[in-house]
Amino acid sequence: MKKIYITMFALSACFFSGCADDYLDVDQTESISTTDIELFNNDAGATTFVTSIYSKFLDWDMTSFGWIGLSSITSDDADKGSSPGDTGTDKDVLDALTYNASNPSVESTFNANYDGINRCNQALNIIPKLDKADANLRARLLGEAKFLRAFMYFTLVKAYGGVPIVDHLPNPTSEEDKIMLLTRKTAAEVYAFIESDLNDAIAVLPNKSVYSADEKARASKGAAHALLAKVNLYQKNWQKVVDNCNLVTGYSIVPDYAAMFRLSGENGDESIFEINGVGSVPAKGIQGYSASQGARGAGGWGWGFNTPSQSLVNAYEVGDVRKNATIIFRGTTLYDGRVVPVTVENERYNFKAYSSAFTDGWETDVNIKYLRYAEVLLMKAEALNELNQTPAAILLLNQIRNRAGLANTTAVSQGDVKTAIWKERRVEMAFEHDRFFDLVRTGQAAAAFAVDGKTFTVGKNELFPIPDSFIRQAAGLSSQNPGYN
Repeated sequence: MKKIYITMFALSACFFSGCADDYLDVDQTESISTTDIELFNNDAGATTFVTSIYSKFLDWDMTSFGWIGLSSITSDDADKGSSPGDTGTDKDVLDALTYNASNPSVESTFNANYDGINRCNQALNIIPKLDKADANLRARLLGEAKFLRAFMYFTLVKAYGGVPIVDHLPNPTSEEDKIMLLTRKTAAEVYAFIESDLNDAIAVLPNKSVYSADEKARASKGAAHALLAKVNLYQKNWQKVVDNCNLVTGYSIVPDYAAMFRLSGENGDESIFEINGVGSVPAKGIQGYSASQGARGAGGWGWGFNTPSQSLVNAYEVGDVRKNATIIFRGTTLYDGRVVPVTVENERYNFKAYSSAFTDGWETDVNIKYLRYAEVLLMKAEALNELNQTPAAILLLNQIRNRAGLANTTAVSQGDVKTAIWKERRVEMAFEHDRFFDLVRTGQAAAAFAVDGKTFTVGKNELFPIPDSFIRQAAGLSSQNPGYN
C-alpha cells in the first residue's frame, strides 16, 4: 500500500491536507490518503498540491496573530493595544522588544513557514510524475510552488537571518537529510536560493492578465519579478532592483487609495500578490486576522490588538488621505456607516484589517496585500536615488504622493530624497507587514524606536531569535542569533 505523505519539519509525518480546485475552498481538516498516485494524475489532482500551499497562508499560525506580533506590533507603527492586562500570550514582550528564544510567536511563525515549504516540496516532488495532467499546467504549477517557496524563505531570512535550506522532501531515515533540516545556512546562501527559485518561476509563470477572474490571486510573472526586486532591495543590489521593477508590467496605481482595502478593490489593477480571504459560508478567510485587530470593548467587534501608534499618526502630513484609510479612530463613522463608539477601549485600530460584511467573523473577506505596484515604484525610486539618478527617483516618489492628495516633494538632494522615500514607504504601506523590516534594512531602527519609546538593541534586535526548540533539536548543528540565550 502506498500513501502520499508530507514530511514535517520535525521529521514526523502527517497526511497531506487540502483538496479543492480553489484554495479559498480548502478544508484544512480534510486529509487525503491514497493507495495509488494515479488518483492525482489529472489536471485537478495536480492543482491540488499547489492549492494546499496557498491554503497555508490562511492559517492562524502562518499569517495571523503571531505574524501580526512579529511584523507589526514590534514596529513603531503599532502598539500592543487591547486591554492593559491582556498580553495576547506574548504581544506585550513583542511590543517592548524584550522577547526571547522561547517566544511563542517566534516559534509558530518559524514552524508555519517550514510547514508551507514542505507543502511546496511535496508539490515539486509529485507534480512532475503526473504525466496525464496538461504539460503547460504542470509547468505553471511548479512555477507557483517555487514562487511560494521563495516567498516563505524571504519571510524567514528577514526575520531570522540564515536558516536551514530544505530543498526537497526529507527522508526521516537519512542522516544527510537530518543534517540538512537542522543546519542553518548563511543569509547569503538563503538569498541565493530564493533568487534561484524566483528565476525558475519567472521562466514559466504567466502574466496576471492571462489568469481567469477567479484565479487572479495566483502567482504570476509580475509577482515573481516584484518579489525578486524586493529581494534585491534587501541586498542593496540597486541595478537589479531597477531591472526587475522595469519587468513588472501590466499594473498601475489606482486613483482611490482607500478603495484598495475594501472588498471591491481586491486583486485590482495595483495588486501584484495578495492573500485572499472570503467570509461567506463555508468561511475560508485568514483565521482570526480581522477579529484579533477589531475594535475592543463596548460597541466593538474584536480583540483590539495591533493598534496604530501615535508615532504613525504623526508621520502623516496634513491632507494625506492615507491616514483615514489606514487608521480607524474612536468616535468616527466608517465608510459603510458603522459608528465606532467612544466606549471602545483603544483610540485607534487597523482599518486595513476591517471587514464590513463579516465584521465580527473569525474568517472574513479581508485580504493582505503583500506586493502592490506602488511599492514597485517606491523600490525603483529608492534604487535610482542610490544610483545617482535622483531626478528620476523624485518623479516616481511624486506619483505616490500625488495619489495620496499631497503636493510634490520638496526634497532635492540625494540624502533628503532617500529620507523622503523611506518616509513615504512608511505611510504608504503601514500595516502591510513591512515596517519593522524596513527599519532594520535601512539602519533607522534604533532612532525610530527611541521616538516611539522603545529600546532597540543594535546587534541583537535586527533579527528575531531562532526558536529554542529548534536549537535544542539541532544539538550543535546550528547556533542561536546574537544576544539571545
